[in-house]
Amino acid sequence: MVTDAQRAEHADRLRGLLYLACPDATGNAITATAAAITEHADETPQEPVLPAAQLSDQSSDTRQLMLTHADLSGAGLHAANLAGADLSDANLAGADLSDANLAGTDLGGARLAGANLTRANLHYANLPGTDLSSANLTGANLYCATLHTANLVGTDLKRAILDYANLDSARLAGANLRDANLTRSTLIDSDLSGSDLSHATLSRADLTSANLRYAHLTRADLEHTNLTRVDLYHADLSEAYLRRSQLRSALLAEANLRYADLQEASLREANLTSADLTSADLIRADLTGADLTEADLTEAYLYGTNLTGVNLKGTQLTRVQDMLLPAGAIWDSLTRWPPNLVSVATEQSDEVQPGVYQVRGGHNPDRSTAQV
Repeated sequence: MVTDAQRAEHADRLRGLLYLACPDATGNAITATAAAITEHADETPQEPVLPAAQLSDQSSDTRQLMLTHADLSGAGLHAANLAGADLSDANLAGADLSDANLAGTDLGGARLAGANLTRANLHYANLPGTDLSSANLTGANLYCATLHTANLVGTDLKRAILDYANLDSARLAGANLRDANLTRSTLIDSDLSGSDLSHATLSRADLTSANLRYAHLTRADLEHTNLTRVDLYHADLSEAYLRRSQLRSALLAEANLRYADLQEASLREANLTSADLTSADLIRADLTGADLTEADLTEAYLYGTNLTGVNLKGTQLTRVQDMLLPAGAIWDSLTRWPPNLVSVATEQSDEVQPGVYQVRGGHNPDRSTAQV
């Protein structure tokens, strides 16, 4: 006797097969046909309905396959060849597309919420505005894919290949991007709040004005990455590799940057209020005009670091390495200078308001400062 669950499973697989076998048929006709076949089945087939992959030849040309607005929700399309097909505005919610070939496929505006795209080939695929929320894209190949404005909220993209992908204005809140490759991708104005980018590669990517609040970027590779005006409030960047990255005017308040490598990074006018920079490597970094109020730089490396005009009110600077007295810096009684700079800071500063002091100078700190 066929159960309702078995009927539903066979209907989903049949719809996938029928769409590929009869691309000119209407979606309603295919759905009705699949339902009729399974509705009148009195017993479970001795052999299960074949997956769509066994109908579609991986070497065949599917560029003319028109499946616009097709209803393939829940369809079994494991390893199907849909390369170059037009699936724009199609409903593929909950479909099984694991190991499918979707290279160059047009999926613009399609619904893929909850779909299984594990290890799917989507390189050069077109997915603008596509709903991929809560989909599984583990290990998927999205090289050079277009995903701008796509909905990827809660999507699993661990180990996915996304280098050179366009993710501008995409919604990736809570997405899992652990170990993903996003080299040279663009994520301008994207929402990555609360996402997991631990161990991900984002070198030379462009994340201008992206939202990364509460994101996890432990040991992420962000070398030469553009993070201008990025919101990294309370983000975890511990042990992240940020050499020569661009963080101008970035919000890093309360961020965890313990042991982060920021050599030669630009942090001009960045907000690092209450940030944890313990043992961070800031050698030759540019922090001109940055706000380090109540930040912790204990045992940070500051050789050649430009700290001109920084706000050091309440900043913890004990045991920093190779620090120069920064010209134009603002500090107060709660600032904890390294032992060898305590008296120098007092001697070379003026009180600018009650209890607040400013180091004299501001043009070339290296010529007018004392070294620890």
